[in-house]
Amino acid sequence: MGEGTAMRIAVGADHAGWPLKEPLANFLIEMGWDVEDFGTFGPESVDYPDYAERVGRAVASGQVDRGLLICGSGVGMCIAANKVPGVRAALAHDVVTARLSRQHNDANVLTMGARFLAAPLAQEILKVWLDTPFEGGRHQRRVEKIQALEQAGL
Repeated sequence: MGEGTAMRIAVGADHAGWPLKEPLANFLIEMGWDVEDFGTFGPESVDYPDYAERVGRAVASGQVDRGLLICGSGVGMCIAANKVPGVRAALAHDVVTARLSRQHNDANVLTMGARFLAAPLAQEILKVWLDTPFEGGRHQRRVEKIQALEQAGL
């Protein structure tokens, strides 16, 4: 992290993701991240697009540096978050996918599925994702093409 300032991350989950969000939020705090928790805060049924939008907007606006979203599979959160202009959300169930989403796609939101990951593996995936820089180079051109698609859709 840079210059003594903690990096900021927004976290969000639906009811299926909530049990995994809590230990991951604590893990982030232990790693020195400033965590903004957008909820949910319990097991009551909620709609995942609401949380994907909140976290996505926080990332896209620059309010936070990165975002983490968790639902049952990770798929719904990923789809919903990617509807927010400026978000490049990636679903990862393993460290290789997490690493590549940063190296090649400059993903700024990570989504995970609580029904598929135990907390220790989720922590490992999250740490790799946070620690991996974007490679740029030929990947920069591709990210710019994604951004152009996004702008054309607006």
